[in-house]
Amino acid sequence: MSQIEKVNLISLPRIFDQRGNLSVVEGNNHIPFQIRRVYWIYDVPGGEVRGGHAYKKLNEVIIALSGSFDVVLHDGKECRVISLNRSYYGVFVPEMIWRSIENFSTNALCLILASDRYNEQDYIRDFNTFTDIQNNPE
Repeated sequence: MSQIEKVNLISLPRIFDQRGNLSVVEGNNHIPFQIRRVYWIYDVPGGEVRGGHAYKKLNEVIIALSGSFDVVLHDGKECRVISLNRSYYGVFVPEMIWRSIENFSTNALCLILASDRYNEQDYIRDFNTFTDIQNNPE
């Protein structure tokens, strides 16, 4: 299985109620890891791109809580784009996948659930370095 094939869309539970619907996410249940960090991206100016990096060991689930955006994923050989616009879907992004988030709609809110705390040493911020690592494993 290629690394890009490990990326998958996760359907989160939806509880329907006439007063308003509810979704829930639990680590090691609805997503395949314990949640160690949660952050969100908002107020993104038109045309801006967020992300633009890979993680050596971190896994994430990316959810569009409001609005829409595209998650662009690359494993060094293949590229995949997943559009998110429903709060009950998330994209599981495993380690060693280059990701960027773009085409934010007005008032989009991007929630990210991460498998570990922030660690600058886990980032790969240069795409050429990333592809070198992916295409020349030790």
